[in-house]
Amino acid sequence: AMRRARGGAAASRAGLYLPPSAVRALARRLRDLGPASAAFRARCAAALLEKLHGLGLVNSRQSLAVCESLSAAAFCRRRLPCLLVKLRMAQNLRHAVTFVEQGHVRVGPEVVTDPALLVPRAVEDFITWVDASRLRQKVLDYNQERDDFDLAA
Repeated sequence: AMRRARGGAAASRAGLYLPPSAVRALARRLRDLGPASAAFRARCAAALLEKLHGLGLVNSRQSLAVCESLSAAAFCRRRLPCLLVKLRMAQNLRHAVTFVEQGHVRVGPEVVTDPALLVPRAVEDFITWVDASRLRQKVLDYNQERDDFDLAA
């Protein structure tokens, strides 16, 4: 999974192993809490599941069982280049990483040059090309959507 996600150097990939194991450990600790702390366990489990669902790492907020099977591949699938391939803005991960590193992609108003950026669900809809990007101009030309005003600029 790490090779397919074009993880880069081993130093940058090392951070991907800690979060899944920390989430699994937290889910096990919450599961092992006694019956005396059932309200606390339910509140913390709901908060953890809501956070993971907001990040796009799990699909359901029903049970802690999905947290115990969380892997590093789930984190890799939420990286910006993987989402570019999923949104069909790039043909493959190699091109997607190149586009991000060269500054052709923005997330919301911010131009992103770090391919390791984890994109939450709420921001996923705001992934677009930079306005001055040559790639954006080529896409608009291909789709015949380029405006005459854009030609002057």
